[in-house]
Amino acid sequence: MPEWCLRFGIVQLAKKTANKSVRAEPSKDSAISSVRYGEQLIAIGIAAGLHRVGITNAQVLHRARTALTERKSLGLHNEMQFTYRNPARSTDPTSTMASAKSIIVGARSYATEMPPSPSEVSARVARYMWVDYYEMLKEGLQKIALQLKDDGWRAIVLADDNSIVDREVAYQAGLGWYGKNANLLIEGAGSYFVLGSVITDAPLGPIATLVEDGCGSCRRCLDNCPTQAIIAPGVVDARKCLSWLLQKPGIFDPAYRVALGDRLYGCDDCQEVCPPTVRRAIVENSGVKPRAWVDVMSILTLDDQTLLTKFKAWYISDRDPKWLRRNALIILGNIGDLSDEVTHLILKQYLVDPDPVLRAHAVWAAARLGLKQFLPTSDSDPIVQAELDSLPSVK
Repeated sequence: MPEWCLRFGIVQLAKKTANKSVRAEPSKDSAISSVRYGEQLIAIGIAAGLHRVGITNAQVLHRARTALTERKSLGLHNEMQFTYRNPARSTDPTSTMASAKSIIVGARSYATEMPPSPSEVSARVARYMWVDYYEMLKEGLQKIALQLKDDGWRAIVLADDNSIVDREVAYQAGLGWYGKNANLLIEGAGSYFVLGSVITDAPLGPIATLVEDGCGSCRRCLDNCPTQAIIAPGVVDARKCLSWLLQKPGIFDPAYRVALGDRLYGCDDCQEVCPPTVRRAIVENSGVKPRAWVDVMSILTLDDQTLLTKFKAWYISDRDPKWLRRNALIILGNIGDLSDEVTHLILKQYLVDPDPVLRAHAVWAAARLGLKQFLPTSDSDPIVQAELDSLPSVK
């Protein structure tokens, strides 16, 4: 028996039989044994580095299905796919495993101290991408799944996956409540967490009780969203949300370019003002140097393959690095140095780029910096011409 089994006193819910195609069913004391087994699996997850672990059943997530369907019908998803693509699938655990009975939900903190800003023109990255926290999360979930499989049960790990609404199963598993910023706030620890699940056909307990709302009258996240994207408690309009606009392909909405500031991937503003998140976050040193900042000029000068390799863990639409470059051009317009010769050279290069999307955003960046002398008088592409016809004010 492995050492960790001795430490936790593992008692299997159902022993494997000699014939692996046949699994022993739980005894008549299944309620008791299910709870004990569930508690032991939770302990395995905690020992493997997960900060919170809970259990819920594998029933349809009716609340989430209703919310996704209603918000999609109102256009609040703004072409976002992910769990919006097929709400019937992402809210039904049996779509992933037909025989699913339970879901074990794990949470791994990504709270890390902000390193100092570098001297070069740099763009900010949201905390959850500073280190590959999802890999750490998956390692903990895999330990749970391995034990289930060793005991003869099926187990599928889902993390950073569109197959299930991870915040809803975490809520159902009693890990926390929905904040007004629509993030799940882990009880006693805030919202700096990545979430994942193990779906299994093992009937498990204990089924947790739901955590009551802890926000009260606080509305700091609503008032401090840079684009007022939180249109009601728990409701985010993706048409205004910088995190989504950075990932969405196409022309970046001019109405929110200045508000983007120096953000390159994600936006933490609604979490950075959240009292439970700021005061109670579980801060750990992962041992890996966090990448909180990215050199803007490197994004605009590196080749496609290098960019995709460097940012392989990021969601980039169609894996096309031009969306990174588009975002970097906006940031350059917001924080670039008007007198910098390298900035001049890069903007001149992009103003004649064969891709009209990049030309268009280069027009905006140059105008924003007050470098209108670099701009053409006209462009054959309507996208670029539209930018030339509505230049922004100089920063």
